[in-house]
Amino acid sequence: MTDLRFAWLEITGKCQLSCTHCYADSGPRGDEGALRTSDWFRVIDQLVSIGARSVQFIGGEPTLHPDLPALVDRALSRGLEVEVFSNLVHIGPRLWDAFSRPGVRLATSYYSDTAAEHEAITGRRGSHARTRANIAEALNRDIPLRAGVIDVSSSDFIGQQRTHAARDDLARQGVTSVGVDRLRGVGRGANASPSPSPDQLCGRCGHGAVAISPSGEVWPCVFARWISLGNILDTDLETILSTVTVASPMTAGPSCWPQGGGSCAPNDDPPRP
Repeated sequence: MTDLRFAWLEITGKCQLSCTHCYADSGPRGDEGALRTSDWFRVIDQLVSIGARSVQFIGGEPTLHPDLPALVDRALSRGLEVEVFSNLVHIGPRLWDAFSRPGVRLATSYYSDTAAEHEAITGRRGSHARTRANIAEALNRDIPLRAGVIDVSSSDFIGQQRTHAARDDLARQGVTSVGVDRLRGVGRGANASPSPSPDQLCGRCGHGAVAISPSGEVWPCVFARWISLGNILDTDLETILSTVTVASPMTAGPSCWPQGGGSCAPNDDPPRP
């Protein structure tokens, strides 16, 4: 891989929510994995040295990592643009300070204009109101924010989902960048599928983007979790990527945006708010 521009940094597997479709299979029983903060610093430095321009901190719920502000600072100090993909259930003053820094933007998932439907998917009562309140706070602070409406109605989890109403609700709140994605058959979203399938991917895995897990595994995409390219605890990232051979880009699959935000469209940078 010689065109790396973007990386997902999955810094924790822990989350306050238990979303029925979570591709990372994260939840309250998750943990921060094997990587220490110093390891993530090293990953960030290596990403810069091989040409990355932006990173997205994800999880699990990245705001549950105690050193997220320090990781954001490290990325910014190295000249990277930063996006934090959060459920926005709980954001404390220290995190708001980090998110208000120039070069940082937020992304969140949103499922419905009604609390009952949203919370049937997240598995936590009160999550709808908390996310809405923190969307308002982010906009009030002029923090760039995008939202992804994930349509899980094709699964057994829920009936006909109010995705259009969710988009309208976000627009009324002042969110101007909203995307819609389908359920991904990865993690808990795989449901009854016996094994992961490449048709869940956009066809550009390994082109311009990589994902790094809490255990140090390097994947070509956050959705391609069964494809390990190596582990940064054993080998430096540049060496791992220098041995990767990727197929020619395909265009049959859907983009990983809005969940991923990576370089999934030919010749495009990661989507911007």
